[in-house]
Amino acid sequence: MEKFVKFMDDLPIIVKIILALPMIDIIWVVYRIIKSATKDSTFGIVLGIIFVIIGIPFLWLVDIITILVTGKVLWVD
Repeated sequence: MEKFVKFMDDLPIIVKIILALPMIDIIWVVYRIIKSATKDSTFGIVLGIIFVIIGIPFLWLVDIITILVTGKVLWVD
């Protein structure tokens, strides 16, 4: 799982933005859950699962903005 997190962190910004587009953004939700699981963060895992259910409609926009500003997706860990 740590390899997946490192792989996603090392992607070029343009690829990160493409993965943040609507309907493809589920990849970033899975990334958040896996990142929290590698850090044993129960809060992060539960929040990630909630985002799977209710966060998809707006989360892609937040992801694109944070990738453009910081180069990574916003997460609690």
